[in-house]
Amino acid sequence: MPTDKLLEDYVLAHSDAEPEYLYRLWRATNIHLLHGRMASGHLQGRLLKMLVQMIEPRNILEVGTFSGYSAMCMAEGLKDGGTVYTFEINDELEDFTRPWIEQSPVADRVKFIIGNAITEAPRLGVTFDMAFIDGDKRTYIETYEMALGVLRQGGFIIADNTLWDGHVTDAAYDRDQQTIGIRSFNDHVAGDERVDRVIIPLRDGLTVIRKK
Repeated sequence: MPTDKLLEDYVLAHSDAEPEYLYRLWRATNIHLLHGRMASGHLQGRLLKMLVQMIEPRNILEVGTFSGYSAMCMAEGLKDGGTVYTFEINDELEDFTRPWIEQSPVADRVKFIIGNAITEAPRLGVTFDMAFIDGDKRTYIETYEMALGVLRQGGFIIADNTLWDGHVTDAAYDRDQQTIGIRSFNDHVAGDERVDRVIIPLRDGLTVIRKK
């Protein structure tokens, strides 16, 4: 069997190329920020763009901007007039992230907001067609409930990291608070009759959720 790296290279070679600006952002993220691997990266970024093109949202809510990579990928897929409202609670990231967003080819489609999305997003008064959750894993359920409340009927929530590097099934992480948060979120969504859901085992796990 081919190695994981060989398969990864094959998949990327047969998927859309990563735009040059996003490649430079990916490298800068990994050089200058801790935990650079948290950025979505080439394959997941192309999937996010494709999902936006399929869903055709006008307004997207993102919780957890980090370096701005995923926000830009989603903005790429928007039609004219669409907006990604992206929230980052860690104000120490602003000096790095804001220039990358504001100098990007999709700057006019991204509103970068420093603040707690759980409390601040509903105050925008915007009805969202799609949400991407990639913030604090310990508060995923609260974030999900907020997002569901501002999402239109038939809208979609994409939740990142829902396999959490395999820790969701590893007893060694039974006391890890972020693992507990992801497990609780997965159980919560699995039992939620308001939505349809499926986990895609891509990268660190993506859960696609549709509000009935």
